[in-house]
Amino acid sequence: MGQTEHYEIKESARAKHVRIDIYPDGRVVVTKPLRLPMLMVEAFVRSRRKWIEETVVKFEARRRRAETKRAKLGLPAPEPLPKPRRGSKAYKDAVKAARSLAASHLQHFNQHYGFRYGSISIRNQKTRWGSCSAAGNLSFNYRITFLPPELQDYLIVHELSHVKEHNHSAKFWALVAQTVPDHVRRRTQLQAYDMH
Repeated sequence: MGQTEHYEIKESARAKHVRIDIYPDGRVVVTKPLRLPMLMVEAFVRSRRKWIEETVVKFEARRRRAETKRAKLGLPAPEPLPKPRRGSKAYKDAVKAARSLAASHLQHFNQHYGFRYGSISIRNQKTRWGSCSAAGNLSFNYRITFLPPELQDYLIVHELSHVKEHNHSAKFWALVAQTVPDHVRRRTQLQAYDMH
């Protein structure tokens, strides 16, 4: 991986096209097929420069808002989370622990809600802590296992509530508040964690 201007270059034998990923911490990573000339990569990046700059600015503004909110609530900056190498024993142990945690916590909180949800999967997502499909299948980031217990609870309740409300409406937050009344504080703290 190399550094060119303000973005990183990563080569991939599996990539068929140039791909640009922008992360919440402001990093821009350009993935290119092995044999594609750098001149073509640079031309592609130039063609997307406006979108790249706008997205980086948007993430920076979001980060500043989160920091301001955290300061108002008197929340400390969190410690960095472990990030074991994919395929390592530590990674596999974390995935296994996350699966067990998600299953037990969902069962616990669903005693209150009584929702019908589908399968539970554990993933190595780059930018999301969890998701809920239209069919009610729930997915969680394996690093949930490294979070403080109160944030684990918030994440579980957040995705479980999406089984009933597939949005972030007032009805959705009212559902979350039934078991996590201080969800605003917890959500703010969760947003402070760097996922990369």
